[in-house]
Amino acid sequence: MSETRSSLSNPLRAAIVLPAGLAAMSFASILIRFCDAPPLVIAAYRLTLATSILLLLALPTTLRESRRLTRKEIFPSMGAGLFLCFHFAFWITSLKYTTVASSVIFVTTNPIFVAIASAFILGEKISPALFLSILLAVVGGMVIGWGDLGKGQDPVYGDFLSLLGAVMASGLLLVGRRVRQKVSLTTYITHVYGVAAVSLVLLAFLNGDALFGHSPKDYLLFLLLAVGPQLIGHSSLNWALRFFPATLVAVFILGEPIGAALLAYFILGESPGVGLLVGGAMVLLGIYLSVRQERRLGKNS
Repeated sequence: MSETRSSLSNPLRAAIVLPAGLAAMSFASILIRFCDAPPLVIAAYRLTLATSILLLLALPTTLRESRRLTRKEIFPSMGAGLFLCFHFAFWITSLKYTTVASSVIFVTTNPIFVAIASAFILGEKISPALFLSILLAVVGGMVIGWGDLGKGQDPVYGDFLSLLGAVMASGLLLVGRRVRQKVSLTTYITHVYGVAAVSLVLLAFLNGDALFGHSPKDYLLFLLLAVGPQLIGHSSLNWALRFFPATLVAVFILGEPIGAALLAYFILGESPGVGLLVGGAMVLLGIYLSVRQERRLGKNS
């Protein structure tokens, strides 16, 4: 995935990369539901396999670029890895207690946290119109999952874990927005995924989870999670962070509940009802208005 500074003036590239990434991410919750392994083990394998694939494909380039990094890039990248670690630890665990739609809805509330933090930390302008567009998309996401609230093994606990996952994802986006201005995509995600992988393996070990001896089906699902939702999905978002504000990237993630809810309906039989149509329309409208407002701000700046 090549990078160029002309990407802001080339919406065609973003129109291909981001939807493809969202489609890949939408499969994550479905694949996780089919896994029998503990949540931390699923997350650990997802990140470990993704990091291993990156190292196999681009180890010389990563080593060469890593030698030129300073503490201003290395330490934030490690911090982003920890944010990613706990994002997955909280969110994947939440899927054991609540429905796919509810979990995805709460974990994608991060645009609100990102918008507020971006204004204070990154100094990015958040106009009232942009904030209202974000709010519309977030509310639409909640409408999608409204019919599923109260379902699941322990929905309150599961939704709370998912919300914590959203906070961690917000930290990841904010750090990524700053570091990606100076570090290439491959080098950045190799560091971030690697730190997250090591941290998750350690957490799984401390939690007493078995890291080996899982079924062939689970190992296949681990690989699919690493290649699809991680390397294609999350990496597309990290690509976008170099060219777009963290708030706008966070809003794009709100498209995931639509895909996840549809997949859950057709594959798992989890039906969110008419809320999917109403909420989905609100999410798509919010994303459209956010993109249009961001382009206006870009032209006027």
